[in-house]
Amino acid sequence: MVDAKAWKEISAELQPQNVTLVAVSKTKPASDIQELYDLGQRDFGENYVQELVDKQPLFPADTRWHYIGHLQSNKVKYIASFVHLIHAVDSFKLLQEINKQATKNDRTIDVLLQLHIADEETKFGLDEKEVIELLEYYSAQEAQLQNVRICGLMGMATNTDNEQQIRSEFQRLQAVFKNLQQSQFLFKPYFNTCSMGMSGDYQIAVEEGSNMVRIGSLLFGARQYNT
Repeated sequence: MVDAKAWKEISAELQPQNVTLVAVSKTKPASDIQELYDLGQRDFGENYVQELVDKQPLFPADTRWHYIGHLQSNKVKYIASFVHLIHAVDSFKLLQEINKQATKNDRTIDVLLQLHIADEETKFGLDEKEVIELLEYYSAQEAQLQNVRICGLMGMATNTDNEQQIRSEFQRLQAVFKNLQQSQFLFKPYFNTCSMGMSGDYQIAVEEGSNMVRIGSLLFGARQYNT
């Protein structure tokens, strides 16, 4: 069930700070998404390819679909015709496949690189050295990668009650983001997204420089997963 009051409060909190709210609608029915759409929400996040493919045709063209999960290269083709932003690119191979499928669909796909900032091995992502190496590959082969744009970084903090640890991890991501923005091989006006923060920690993330947050349970309630 959608919490319209929470959506209005969070939106009012984020809009003056130019922070994009991505409503994480994974596992939620189309009726819930429609309710938020009718309130004015346009950015929705999904992390299952088939679920996203099923939902996308049900909504108007101005709906911005974000793929927020770990994306396998062989699944890119299913979402390449419509996806607004792919959040979690963690290999050059995946970047190449996104470019290939975007070219087939005569469009440019925006992506974020995932930086591993959490103290958890289960989370995906690149370390700082790997991010720089990938960006150097991208810069060197940019002429062959005209249909994919790296627009920033994303990262997920450790799942912990230790707010200082969470803040420190977000500070690290923001520092890497700022350094890359100013680097000579990556000076691109579209490299402007620092995505961090979810339902439990988005306020800390915004304080530390996030301009895109992904919020699910505060808007849709707890998720029910099939067993």
